[in-house]
Amino acid sequence: MEDRELSKAQALVRLVQLLQRRGGIGAHELMNRFELDARTLRRYLADIADMGIPVAEEGHRDERVVSIDRAYARTGVQLTLAEALSLHFGRSLFTFLDGTTFAADMDDAIERLAPAIGRFPSDAGENLDRKFMAVPEHRKDYARDGELLDEVVSALLYSNPADAEYRALRGLPKLYRLEPYTLATYRQGLYVFARDVAEDRVKSFAVERFVRFSRLRRERFEYPADWDPRAYIADAFGITGGPVDDVVARFSAEAAPLIRERSWHPSARVEPLEDGGVRLRLRVAVAPELREWLLGFGAAVVVETPASLAGWVRDQHLAAARRYAP
Repeated sequence: MEDRELSKAQALVRLVQLLQRRGGIGAHELMNRFELDARTLRRYLADIADMGIPVAEEGHRDERVVSIDRAYARTGVQLTLAEALSLHFGRSLFTFLDGTTFAADMDDAIERLAPAIGRFPSDAGENLDRKFMAVPEHRKDYARDGELLDEVVSALLYSNPADAEYRALRGLPKLYRLEPYTLATYRQGLYVFARDVAEDRVKSFAVERFVRFSRLRRERFEYPADWDPRAYIADAFGITGGPVDDVVARFSAEAAPLIRERSWHPSARVEPLEDGGVRLRLRVAVAPELREWLLGFGAAVVVETPASLAGWVRDQHLAAARRYAP
């Protein structure tokens, strides 16, 4: 791929590489390689400087030479086989980001680290793709959201607020002023935890449902010192929080082994029943992830409390049964 075809995130990585040339590189050459005007190049260099990378410029206007202090470059890096495997396996977990700048940047980083991987005995480092794999889940497609992801990530890095238009799963798009706190992954999807300025509370937003996300480059918000994303989802059965309730469900003997063998939630308590089944007790938010999970067990589960959740599950099963009626 030619430099002029790179996304902004990829272009910044490539720029850092070029600026580490002995003697630097001319501003005019950079503008030609990336098809940038003088103003955009200055903005890119400012973004690099904001990341703490020392950019030096000598000369005037388009004839100036731009460089990075060679002492800044990392040296002496050597990866063990276990570390190389961790990189490879970690990358395979993020296949749902294929086609985005995230995936390209991860691939570029791993490629740049390749020379630092030590020599391994025999064929220990071969056939990693077949020896270790992550089975893909049903994933969301972010291939067309590259620019939007760049805006989200940049807003997170630089604590920029953003004007956003968001389309919920049901309903019309809505306008928000957001202060992004965290980008999280869940079930092969990306979610932003952000403060809704108008309502003064943190909400979760699925990235693919943003119709528009425009960070306000000249504005910054104070990232809260007490923000803890793990605490935010502590009561969630997945990614969605909300009012917490005591949930009790009875599972049949056939489903009991599955319930026993996993840790479903920190609050989960499993009680054996005389018929071989189990009773599961949770204190969680009654949100879509929990309801869908319970529905997936079909006739193997009976929700005992709360009554509203039990009624909803019952009604869903009755409606499904009617669709199968002659």
